Amino acid sequence: MSEKKYQVIYEQLKQEIRQGAHPQGQLLPSEMELCQRFETSRETLRKSLQLLQNDAYIQKIRGKGSIIIYDPSLNFELANLTSFQEINHGLSQPYQTVVALVEKIKAKDYPQVKNALQLRDFDPIIRVIRLRKKGDQVNIVDIDFFNPQLIPGLTREVAQGSIYRYIEEDLGLVISHSAKTITFQPANSSLTDYFQNLDPAYVALVEATVFLGDGQPFQLNQSHHRPSSFKFTNFSRRHP
Repeated sequence: MSEKKYQVIYEQLKQEIRQGAHPQGQLLPSEMELCQRFETSRETLRKSLQLLQNDAYIQKIRGKGSIIIYDPSLNFELANLTSFQEINHGLSQPYQTVVALVEKIKAKDYPQVKNALQLRDFDPIIRVIRLRKKGDQVNIVDIDFFNPQLIPGLTREVAQGSIYRYIEEDLGLVISHSAKTITFQPANSSLTDYFQNLDPAYVALVEATVFLGDGQPFQLNQSHHRPSSFKFTNFSRRHP
């Protein structure tokens, strides 16, 4: 347990920062205060702070402390492979998820998906459509395609929660990495029906092919965003 205590501290502080307990521009409590709070050594705490700095939550300043640099308006991080539920959990005004569709289709009817998931014509695919709402307005339409031979047991109940949690905790699989593209495209009639009041009738499409730890592609995610609420970020550091 002691070997992973720095990770527990990291997760706790990260959650507090994401929920606004430590606002952007302010300093974290001192290392001494944090060591006393978490009943840990300075060495362990510094491992936690290094993780927070690596993930763009804080910037350590010599002689001053750790300043919060996390911007809560940057909800969707381009560089990280994070589930929607993980992002949503840290928002002060979370989205509501509505599962619109879970169905089995054939790969031959979706050539792009077939190629992305490296399937044959008559291989099955599970398509999941979820609407992400704030109030009465749909801001995101997520359309996901899964290879059920790799990810069995996908149900509406699983889709209502966190599919990634199901994959990692229930199936015991490792989600490794993804390849993403971002484009702006005209919205087809189905998307227009889901979004409603979409003016202009364009969406920001973030498309990602996601791979397991053994290198097999298991998911093609097509995340369609209302342009007026679309904002992605990629945090970069300059290294000498």
